[in-house]
Amino acid sequence: MWDSAIEFARLNVWDLVALLFFAACFKGYLYYTGLRSTDTPCLAYAMHRFRKQWIRMALTRENRIADTNIVANLERNVSFFASSTLLVLAGLVTLLSSSDALMGMLAEVPFSDVNSRGEWELKVLLLITLFVYGFFKFTWALRQFGLVSVMIGGAPEHSLHPSAEETARHVDSISKMASKASGNFNNGLRSYYFSMAALGWFVNAWLFMALSALIVFVLYRREFKSDTLGIMMEDLPES
Repeated sequence: MWDSAIEFARLNVWDLVALLFFAACFKGYLYYTGLRSTDTPCLAYAMHRFRKQWIRMALTRENRIADTNIVANLERNVSFFASSTLLVLAGLVTLLSSSDALMGMLAEVPFSDVNSRGEWELKVLLLITLFVYGFFKFTWALRQFGLVSVMIGGAPEHSLHPSAEETARHVDSISKMASKASGNFNNGLRSYYFSMAALGWFVNAWLFMALSALIVFVLYRREFKSDTLGIMMEDLPES
């Protein structure tokens, strides 16, 4: 067994290097965004400030139907991606049984590496792993948005004259829960982005690494340097 594993590693050195590089890009970017989202201007940072403002205003309203509708709309978006992910997973599992035909197609692509059946299945399993990760993130976000609805409904009405400390506590806890849900939703979406990089592995390891770096660059630009962020920062509410 060990001899077979060593031989496989020897024959696929660059594939293993590319896989480690991809894992570093994927996990490293998730860690970086989670670390910087609390103190660095980015979409997650700005959105948390807007969520606090939203919840602060929601607690002043007697009728919170509009606020629960906002949460329901967010839940529908997450539910769509969760359902879509299951369909993608079903397709990928089916793909495992169609390896020979697709391997023949890829063999005609310029610069494509010749894959053994084991290598092909490993690459498909990487895609399956990404979408399983995304599914768990989407479903967890869905549950958290449900908790946000309950927390909004359970917050004291303005007519009851809650203390400033109690109101601030509710604003902080509900906005944190909403940001947690949004963070999990974003991580699920990132698994879709990184699956685009994983497709490059079916061609060769070098394209796989190049696309992994490109995905990190695209995500960073959108979340930390985009015009969208600039517009939000111009109207950023007080914390």
